Amino acid sequence: MGLNNNDIFKKLRVAHKLRDEDIVNICALVDFKISKSELNAMFRSEDHPKYMECGDQMLRNFLNGLIVHLRGPMPPKKQ
Repeated sequence: MGLNNNDIFKKLRVAHKLRDEDIVNICALVDFKISKSELNAMFRSEDHPKYMECGDQMLRNFLNGLIVHLRGPMPPKKQ
């Protein structure tokens, strides 16, 4: 099968060498709150009883926060 959101999230975490605190801070950049325990549940294997699926909203907010983290905030538009 293809990749699901959890697989994409795991691969991004490894590629950017992010720790749990880093991910929490990145999500906070776009006013999205997530706890370390929720993150750990997303990184567990699918057969684990406390496994949690990474939803589209979570992945979208993380990606938006990652953009701000890597590029900086978007400059204001000139009128």
